[in-house]
Amino acid sequence: MAEHALSAEPTHSRWNADLPPRLTITSGDVVHFECQDSSGAQIHPGMTAQELTTIDRGKVHALTGPVAVHGATPGDVLQIDVLKVRHKGWGWSSVIEGMGFLQQRFRGPFLFHWDLDETETRSLAPAAVPLRPFCGIMGVVPAERGEFRTRAPGIFGGNLDVRELYAGSTLYLPVQQPDALFSCGDAHAAQGDGEVCINGIECPSDVTLRFNLHKAKFLAGPLLESAATQTEADRGSWLVLESATDALEAARHATDRMIDLLTEHWSIEPVHAYLLCSVAMKLQLSQVVNEPMITVAAAISKSVLPPRSLF
Repeated sequence: MAEHALSAEPTHSRWNADLPPRLTITSGDVVHFECQDSSGAQIHPGMTAQELTTIDRGKVHALTGPVAVHGATPGDVLQIDVLKVRHKGWGWSSVIEGMGFLQQRFRGPFLFHWDLDETETRSLAPAAVPLRPFCGIMGVVPAERGEFRTRAPGIFGGNLDVRELYAGSTLYLPVQQPDALFSCGDAHAAQGDGEVCINGIECPSDVTLRFNLHKAKFLAGPLLESAATQTEADRGSWLVLESATDALEAARHATDRMIDLLTEHWSIEPVHAYLLCSVAMKLQLSQVVNEPMITVAAAISKSVLPPRSLF
């Protein structure tokens, strides 16, 4: 195992298999990523809402990468262990006209600055918001050739905005292109399910990830093994992640895949797995604002099932 460090710049804001990798690693390696905030360092403390309207939106998401994983080919699974995500003491959230879940009610522009302590922020009185930093975007390059904006998530991962991707969690992604070409960024110090105003607490961050490659393993889409937290009694959860233009379609696909997961790895008969999902699974809207895609997570607590290593 080797350790590597990757500075934020030059960032990129497009998925493109022809983008040269900034780093090549082997399975088992650890990478320390420096990540800018989602604006690409265009937003700063003290900035006004009017100034927000002048930023270059073509730079939004400002990912760090790509990282090539030696020997990765389509049909493999890339395991990403989230070892650390640390904010840098400051973040922001906004309302932007024409964006967000309630865009007819809240038209913006509006910009709010957060001062971040290590584990919470009290910037929006009287609320005390707990902080669990995570990367809103973690993905391999998509299977399609060409250049694509990073807003829509997919089978490759990407802009999932799943709040359970905090330190201690593990994300599994199906490799789509040779060398996988992984990138990450868009860190949030905190985010609610749905990310309804279109932002979490956007923040620059330092992120440490460990990569393991599992050869010739089938995975239909992103799978997340979340970690236990100090504020939750359970040991974390298994989350199947699906993105689609229709929330019910995404929820059905996520439930279908959860049944397959239970059948394959816990030897539960499909009809019994269906029943278990009905009594123990949570369906949650992870994000509803990355148009045209909605991301649904189907989650079962690890406390319900015997421990398993899936790959």
